[in-house]
Parts: sequence; C-alpha cells; structure tokens
Amino acid sequence: MAAEIQPRPKARKPCLLSKIEAFQEVVTAAAIIPKEDGVISVSEDRTIRVWLKRDSGQYWPSVYHTMQSSCSCMSFNPETRRLSVGMDTGSICEFILSEDYNKMSPALTYQAHQGRVVVVLFVLEMEWLLSTGQDRNFTWHCSESGQQLGTYRTAAWVSGLQFDVETRHAFVGDQSGQVTILKLEQDSCSLVTTFKGHTGNVTALCWDPVQRVLFSGSSDHSIIMWDIGGRKGTAIELQGHNDKVQGLCYASHTRQLISCSSDGSIVIWNMDVTRQETPEWLDSDSCQKCEQPFFWNFKQMWDSKKIGLRQHHCRKCGQAVCGKCSSKRSTIPLMGFEFEVRVCDSCYESITDEDRAPTATFHDSKHNIVYMQYEPTTGNLLTSGTDKVIKIWDMTPVVS
Repeated sequence: MAAEIQPRPKARKPCLLSKIEAFQEVVTAAAIIPKEDGVISVSEDRTIRVWLKRDSGQYWPSVYHTMQSSCSCMSFNPETRRLSVGMDTGSICEFILSEDYNKMSPALTYQAHQGRVVVVLFVLEMEWLLSTGQDRNFTWHCSESGQQLGTYRTAAWVSGLQFDVETRHAFVGDQSGQVTILKLEQDSCSLVTTFKGHTGNVTALCWDPVQRVLFSGSSDHSIIMWDIGGRKGTAIELQGHNDKVQGLCYASHTRQLISCSSDGSIVIWNMDVTRQETPEWLDSDSCQKCEQPFFWNFKQMWDSKKIGLRQHHCRKCGQAVCGKCSSKRSTIPLMGFEFEVRVCDSCYESITDEDRAPTATFHDSKHNIVYMQYEPTTGNLLTSGTDKVIKIWDMTPVVS
C-alpha cells in the first residue's frame, strides 16, 4: 500500500522518502502528523484515512473512515488532534483523534455552506473555524458551540484563505484574481482593502506573520509577494512555473518560499535577497527606441509612409518597443523572471552575469500536483497528485 524509498545521500534536491497509494480517487488534502511518522488524508473517494509508518517502513491505515460524500478539504490541529473535514455537500465534519492515532471520534457537524466547501481553517487561539465554499460565502463558526458567528459574501467563490491571529485579519483569495483583507470580530467583519495583481484565479495563499508578507499563487502561473507590513504597497512578482500554482509555503527560518504546480514542479525561492518590483508597462503609439509607429497609429504611418509595427514591452524597463528593438531574451531573477523574457536591446546590454544568477532551484516531483503541505518541524513536504498518490519528501537538502 505504501513503499519506502531509500534516498541517495548528499543530493542537493528533495529526497523522496515514501509513497502512499491505494486511493480510488484523487487525494484533495492531507497533512503530516508532527512528532509521528504519520499522515492524515481526505479524498474524493469519500474516505478519511490516518496512515502510520510501521516497522517495515511502509505506511498502513490505522483509521479508515468512509463519509457519505466526497471530502473536499481539511484542517488538522496537532495540539488538540482536531480534524475538520469540508464536504462536497457544504457541511464540515469534525473529529477528535486519539493520542495513538488509532481511533477517530465524531465531534461536531457544521452546516456551513450551500455548495462544496473549498477551504477550511481551524484557529485554536480564537476557537474559530473559518471556511469558504462554492456558494461564494466566507463564514466563521465558534468551534466550541458550533454556532455560526458571521458570514461575508464574496464577488467570486473563494479558493484561498489565510488568517493572522494578531490582527484578526482574514486574507481571502477568489476566482476573479482578487485578494480581500477582512477584519474579523466575534460576530461581524469589516472590509479593510482589496488588491489584484493576477490575471487568473487565486489558487493558493500563504501568510508569514513574522515578515508580515502574503504570498499568492494563481492559475496564471505566477506568484506575487505582497508586503503587507511595509505599508508601501510593494508587490514582487515571481515567474517560475509553467502551469497553475497549487500550493505555497514559506519557511521563515531560512527565508525560502516553496511552491508547487500542476506541471509537477517544486520550486524553492530564495527570498533573502533584495528583489525588485516589475515596472508598469508604458503606453505609446510608437516604439520608444526607434520611434517607428505601431500598427494602430494611422496618422504617423501615413505621414512617414511606413508600415505599422506590432507593440511589445521590455520586462526590465517597461518601455513599449518594436520587435527589432527587443530581439534579445534574458532571465532577470531579482525581478522574479527565472525564465528568459523579452528585453529591449539597451537593457540587455546592462544586465550582467551576476544579475542573471538564479535565485530559485527547480525540482521535478514526477506527478501533477494538486495539493501540498510542508511540515517545518521535520523538514518534510507532502504532495498529492492527479495520479492518486501521496509523496513525502525530505526537503532539508534544499531548505536550509
């Protein structure tokens, strides 16, 4: 049911430790159990399973529980051993796991949403259970009484959720590409601000309360770091994936960001460098280098008797340029461009070999990732793929 992998030592890449299989459908969410060789998983096949590592090195289910509908998401709190499972029906079912993780007892059921639960988040400090659903409602309940405390209607259904205990701010990312910050009270909430930088859906959020930065991943393949604590509106873009970003986790002790994507890549970003914001793209009716008219500039085309050209933009300076004046390509890692992008000829000459030094490392998980979770106490990363397999990785060779 699960195989133990013997990794090669001293490899500067994630080491595959174990694979857990035997699922009928995709695992929608899972969590590594800290201080235990164990994993909790929920799946579209309607099962909740607790996997414990045996002396043989293989993972076997110590708990196998079948629900009435598909399990869409989960939140696990190791301190209380409380497991909150979001359902396809809109309800959230809570369980308490025994100390030896061999038994699971039902606790509460919340009738939270009218549609599939997308994200569930248990906040021990507040005794709140936060959740979002495809009904476009963000709700929070009292985890002691099960009573709904409040709800907020979003413009699009929410696909990312994080919470800051100190300020009681909820960060809500939705399918329109927008991130909303809400200030939560015991029975009400107020809108703090909204910001949008993605052209696709927000698919993942990660909040670091120490640096006070929010990371958002999107179906547009990009990641944006929002400097909330700096109060200057700084937004740093990271481009390193070829498909939808499925998960984000920030290792604050090493200042590294881990991101996973549907393309199967695991990317480790060095955030302990001085990064630069990408420039705004400038508007112009003609090339800002050679002054040749763009194809919609009929007057200049007629006056100069020249054919209009297609407009491009230099990713380093943001100027509007023609193809001839931007024939070069370069990486610009400090601007987040780990892949080669279009730059104008003058910017290309200004980029040094030092400027091109990578600030991220790329690794292939060999399955299309739909979910990830990083456990900093062990340095292990869990990925779930469309192949219905959970993989557990030792990240200490690269996150250190």
